[in-house]
Amino acid sequence: MGEKTLYAAAEIAAAIQRLATEIARLGEAPVLVGIHTGGVPLAGRLAAALRAATGKEIPQGTLDITLYRDDLAGRALPEVRGSNIDCDLEGRRVVLVDDVLFTGRTVRAALNELADYGRPSRVQLCVLVDRGHRELPICADYAGFRVETRKQDRVRVRLTETGAARDEVVLVQE
Repeated sequence: MGEKTLYAAAEIAAAIQRLATEIARLGEAPVLVGIHTGGVPLAGRLAAALRAATGKEIPQGTLDITLYRDDLAGRALPEVRGSNIDCDLEGRRVVLVDDVLFTGRTVRAALNELADYGRPSRVQLCVLVDRGHRELPICADYAGFRVETRKQDRVRVRLTETGAARDEVVLVQE
């Protein structure tokens, strides 16, 4: 098993800045909703970049999709962090934010939960890393990096907000 750094802090910061610019192009201020765990700090960074670019406050929320997963039966007791969306999503543009897009099952669960909070006018997906191998017809509207991987590989996004020593994206090969 080996680990290879794919992207370092400066590259991650540049990607987040580029993603914020792409999200802002539509003009309509979005509600950013981070998917626990990795999407939450990324949504915070995107909100800060959007705020700096537009001068507008960017509403944020979090989704804990644990109870919406389709693989709960085969797992030990899950840790539920709770969701927090304290703004009205009805008719709003929502950008779901996650760290890695893989099979699409996490996003499917997030869409199911998001429906409990109202009916947005549009839902888009922003990920830092799209690694392919989709099992569902889901694609990212915004992706910081697209990485070719084998299905058995792992892509880890390490951010200082989650306790990592430094920001980095690493490929773990089994």
